[in-house]
Amino acid sequence: MGTGRQGASPCDRGKEVTVMTIGDMAGFGTLLGIWAHPDDEVHLSAGLMASARDAGQRVVCVTATLGEHGTSDPGQWPPARLAEVRAAELSASLAVIGVSEHHQLGLPDGGCADQPFDAVVDKLAAIIDEVRPDTIVTFGPDGFTGHSDHQTVSHWATEARSRTAPAARLLYATTTAEQIDAWQHVYDRLNVFLADGLPLRIPSSTVDVQLRLGEDLADRKLAALRAQASQTADLIAMLGEDTMRRWCCSTESFIDAESAATNATWGTWRPPGNP
Repeated sequence: MGTGRQGASPCDRGKEVTVMTIGDMAGFGTLLGIWAHPDDEVHLSAGLMASARDAGQRVVCVTATLGEHGTSDPGQWPPARLAEVRAAELSASLAVIGVSEHHQLGLPDGGCADQPFDAVVDKLAAIIDEVRPDTIVTFGPDGFTGHSDHQTVSHWATEARSRTAPAARLLYATTTAEQIDAWQHVYDRLNVFLADGLPLRIPSSTVDVQLRLGEDLADRKLAALRAQASQTADLIAMLGEDTMRRWCCSTESFIDAESAATNATWGTWRPPGNP
């Protein structure tokens, strides 16, 4: 899987740690992903989850909402209908990468920031206490794209880990300067990043985990993305399968929470109509 420090352990807290082989995954132990909407987990960590499962490790996924407002055509896809579709898509997508343990918090799409903070953190803390993860993966404080649900989930996950499992490694999904430079033409078409100061441009030399997906793993990630067709079919059709694979399914980057910038004031996106 690409180049880097062959055989470097992901638990080495030094920089330039690159996951190279299935054997390297042992350092991650039990993996818990905490995300906002169906498809967040696949876009940002499908390769990591699949590699862990291939290595025989436990992987658990938490999703805060069902993304029931994730459509430009609410007449065709009213929230209740889309929620059912996206729940089924998420199950199928996780099955592609071998993940069968999933928790759904049932919170309103676009409304995470309005939920009682301590009550949600308590729910996540209970899941963490049951799973006992060695590694937790989620968004950084920036929310990756600046979506308010993403930022809120990051805050919840970070606090729940602090209260319940402070020894667990906490990884934030991020973007590197090299990735952004290589694919700026795609991001310009998609308008993915919705807040000031984004996308993050972390030098590859300073990320803590960088997973370079080989062809087989990239194909599995693409298949998992395809399974969430309500969100990805138009994107894949627009970009083409080859571009989608090379852009979205080639590299996943993460930074330790202790290494991440925590003092930045990020702009926060909210959907039209929300204050």
